[in-house]
Amino acid sequence: MSALVPTYARATLAFVKGQGVYLETAEGEKYLDFGAGVAVASLGHAHPALVGALCDQARTLWHTSNLYSIPGQERLGGRLCDATFADQVFFANSGAEAMECAIKMARKYHAAQGAGERYRIITFEGAFHGRTLATISAGGKAEHLEGFGPPVDGFDHVPLGDLDAVRGAISGETAAIAIEPLLGEGGILTVPWKFLRDLRALADENGLLLIFDEVQTGIARTGKLFAYEWAGMTPDIMAVAKGLGGGFPVGACLATKEAAQGLTAGTHGSTFGGNPLAMAVGNAVLDVVLAPGFLPRVQDTAVALKQKLAGLRDEFPDVIEEVRGEGLMVGLKCAVPSQQLIEALFEERLLTVPAGDNVVRLLPPLIVEPEHIGVACDRLHAACGRISASLK
Repeated sequence: MSALVPTYARATLAFVKGQGVYLETAEGEKYLDFGAGVAVASLGHAHPALVGALCDQARTLWHTSNLYSIPGQERLGGRLCDATFADQVFFANSGAEAMECAIKMARKYHAAQGAGERYRIITFEGAFHGRTLATISAGGKAEHLEGFGPPVDGFDHVPLGDLDAVRGAISGETAAIAIEPLLGEGGILTVPWKFLRDLRALADENGLLLIFDEVQTGIARTGKLFAYEWAGMTPDIMAVAKGLGGGFPVGACLATKEAAQGLTAGTHGSTFGGNPLAMAVGNAVLDVVLAPGFLPRVQDTAVALKQKLAGLRDEFPDVIEEVRGEGLMVGLKCAVPSQQLIEALFEERLLTVPAGDNVVRLLPPLIVEPEHIGVACDRLHAACGRISASLK
């Protein structure tokens, strides 16, 4: 009997080694990784820049706590601010922690203005913001809330894309609007860029803060450093994690100086957040992602992937109903149970990730090459062919 709490429906497969876009078992079997640890391994496995940065830092200093200045935090925070709308950054360890910070920041902003009654946040049906008590309440999914007692108060859920519903949910207690610019766990549900701009205008009209959850979409996953750039607007607060650490736990809450003004000394904290190891890796990730040509290359690769997937959809409409997503955050809406396709791909040694709305997610490392796209689509073709034949 395993000593682990059985909260995961794990595959029995275990990997002992990774290199680039491949994972390897103890028996030497290689799997093409189009899951990237759920969009975490942004630069693939054992990237030399990340390995070097982590090893160099590990030989000098691991942890001091936030009782002292941490030079790596100042550097990474400054680079994130220079590359985004933000003025300030709070470092944490995960996406859920980054969203917790965003929620607290939005509430504290209004309290600092003498409006402590403004604590409610409008969120969207189908969203996923984390697994803490506050973030499952923000997401609002019954299966995540069941058995954990009353949901944390302060979240009003409205249908995705319904601006009138958002407008109708605003009250004198509303503090902010929070949204994923592209819903990941919910099924790679795209949000029209115009809707995001409309939310910005609505927030401004009503004195609300706009929070973006870019935990999954951030760090070049959609082809821009952050997805909000596609919409031609900016949020006030943004939660980031996953790809920022390339596999090492790093979370960050980015904000304008105005939005962050309520978080003063002692109002929030993290023991491990922003430790030297995490900051060394985060800076190494930015070294690669912000290098000239990296983002255009991700966009070109994404186009090639989408084109090949569109061909598979046309050939196997009884298996793939729709291709969704932006950049290298792609979803296959299935005409059969999505788990059936995931298992068929597993047999082809292609790793993918499930999502809501009967979707299979393809989240390859951002360093994926055209040849890997070809191999993946060949394996997808084989899997879809077997499933399609079984339906006849």
